[in-house]
Amino acid sequence: MSVRTASESPTTRLSPAFHRLAWSNLAAQSAEQIGLAATPLVAVFALGAGAGQTGWLQTAQTLPFLLLSMLLGVWADQRSRRQLMAGAESLRAAALLVVLAALATGKLSLLLLAVCGFVGACGTVAYNVAAPSLITTLVERPAWAAANSRTELARSVAYAAGPALGGLLVGTIGASAAFIVAAMLSTLAAALLIGIDEPSRTAPTRRHFAADLREGAAFVAGNPLLRAIALTAIFFNIGFFTIQAVYVPYASRYLGLSPAGVGATLAAYGAGMIAGALTAPRIAASLRFGQIIVVGPLCGLAASLTLCATLIVPSPWLAAAAYFQLGMGPILWVISSTTLRQAITPETMLGRVSALISTATYGARPLGALIGAMLGGPFGAKPCLIVAVFAFVVQAYVILRSHAAKLVSLPGAGA
Repeated sequence: MSVRTASESPTTRLSPAFHRLAWSNLAAQSAEQIGLAATPLVAVFALGAGAGQTGWLQTAQTLPFLLLSMLLGVWADQRSRRQLMAGAESLRAAALLVVLAALATGKLSLLLLAVCGFVGACGTVAYNVAAPSLITTLVERPAWAAANSRTELARSVAYAAGPALGGLLVGTIGASAAFIVAAMLSTLAAALLIGIDEPSRTAPTRRHFAADLREGAAFVAGNPLLRAIALTAIFFNIGFFTIQAVYVPYASRYLGLSPAGVGATLAAYGAGMIAGALTAPRIAASLRFGQIIVVGPLCGLAASLTLCATLIVPSPWLAAAAYFQLGMGPILWVISSTTLRQAITPETMLGRVSALISTATYGARPLGALIGAMLGGPFGAKPCLIVAVFAFVVQAYVILRSHAAKLVSLPGAGA
């Protein structure tokens, strides 16, 4: 995390404060992924949940992205981002400890899992909407892309190790161990954030929530680049979370995987993210910006088709290949689209803009999960995989037809 790459010049050198943020991000993302992996595994293998029930569970775990992103984004522009993120991790740790207590006393239920998943996701939302804004205050503009790449590499490691570790712990030691590790990592993330010296900011002149929100919404709606980013991410998340809603029961019952096996196929997603993050600088040097930004949506479409192939050939290797594609391509999308958003958005509005895009895109997650719940309950997991393909087709079409795909280089502010 703190190792400087050979290509990192003095103008793009990352500060110690950023490295502390990056380590916090790694701990936070790892806690989230272990918890997200352990929750449906416990629901399926311990509580006997089916595709419909895991779909409703996934809906509860993603609903805060729709309900709270805008509110927390405005707060991120008005308050200390460091304190907001530290509080978010503390909230997630508390939710994990409640699940742990329920496991210890034998009182765990699907309803409690859903409630604690909702509360923990509230912490995730706060962390995610504030982090891009905090990066711009800790890192000089020429180093934003490098900082975003480093942050996404940390997230990639978490997405690779988290599900595998969560599945391994649930399958060998027990679910309690997974939630203990996740809670410890969330606590560590909060402690690292507290130690960051956040630069002071000029207090915003406008403090009215509705006015701030309208200003941010008008900026996003009036910018064709931001509109394309939002629409692409919306349909990507609908497709991805339709799959996520039903994957654990599908993998365990149709592909015949154990908890550790399910975790291993999910870990391929993180492995793909690591591969994408490590190759991102070379790809960025060889392609124009618009070409980079379309790679992720095209890989998402390819991944959905690969996963559908398991309907014909029920192979865990195909499932792992699909998750690897879902990780490798979209990590380039996250890096490039985040950098583009930071470049064209005024710093005083970045929290709101990030929150609005998060609301639109991450808010699509519960919609995808709801599709999985509604289809998976009466019809099983298989139709959900087919429906997901259509969402991935739409997101690829939107970005390919957009002005963002035609960009030669990163535009300046106000583009």
